[in-house]
Amino acid sequence: MPIQWELDGEIGLATIDRPERRNALNAELCGELHERLKSNPGLRAVVIAGSGDKAFCAGADLGRRAADVGGLSHGGGDTFRPAFEQLLDEIIAYPAPVVASVNGAALGAGLQLAVACDLRVAAPGATFGVPAARLGVLLNAANIARLATLVGQAMARDLLLSARLLDVNEAEQVGLVQRRANDALGASRALAAELASLAPLSLAGHKRALNLLAEACALTPQVRVELQELEAGAFASADLQEGLAAFAEKRPARFSGR
Repeated sequence: MPIQWELDGEIGLATIDRPERRNALNAELCGELHERLKSNPGLRAVVIAGSGDKAFCAGADLGRRAADVGGLSHGGGDTFRPAFEQLLDEIIAYPAPVVASVNGAALGAGLQLAVACDLRVAAPGATFGVPAARLGVLLNAANIARLATLVGQAMARDLLLSARLLDVNEAEQVGLVQRRANDALGASRALAAELASLAPLSLAGHKRALNLLAEACALTPQVRVELQELEAGAFASADLQEGLAAFAEKRPARFSGR
C-alpha cells in the first residue's frame, strides 16, 4: 500500500511509501491518508512520514498532473488539488496533534503538507521549498496564508517569489522546524508519545483556539475570490503547460507570461 498505516496504542503513524517517486502525492494517496485520519478520530497523536531517507514528500506527482490537465494541450481537469485540500483540511481539523517527520525534501505540496501539521521534526539533510514558480502553478489562498502565518511575510515572499530551498538550519530559524534529530522518525514518535501522555482536552482546545485565531486573521471573501481567479488563470495558462513539459524533458522552462 502506498500509505502504510500503523497504530501504536493511541498513536497513529502514516508513511507515504513511494520512495521511487520521492514520495510524491496523487489524488488517490491523499484520499487514502484522509480516510485513515477520518476513520481514526480518537487518537492522541499522529505522525506523518515519508519512506526512505531522501524525501518526506517531493510534492505532487507531476507526471500524473500533466496527464490530468491534458499533457501539452488544455481541457483536462486536476484530480490532485481537490483531494489534497481535503486532506490538509482534515489534518488541521484533527483534534489531536499531527507531527510531520521530515527526513529529506519537503517540496511544493510536500511543504504545504508539513505546514498543515502542528509540529515538524527534521533530519539534518531536510530541505524545504516551493518550486511553484519553476512550473507555472499558483498555491491557493489558504496555503499561502498558512505559510505566511508560520514563517512571516518576508520569508513567505522569499520562498514563493524566488523558489529557493531552505536547509534545515534556515528552516529552524524561521519557525518551519521545531525539533531536529538524526533519526527524525524516532524523534517524531517519541514526541508523539509525549503529546499522547498530556491532557487530550487541553491539546484539542488549544489546537482549536489557534485554528480559530488563524481563521480570524484570514482573508476576506472578496480577496479569496480574486485569488481564486488568479489561481484559475495560472492553471489554464500556456506557462503551466510549458512548466510541466520542461519538467518532463529535464530542461529549463521558457515562460512567456501567457
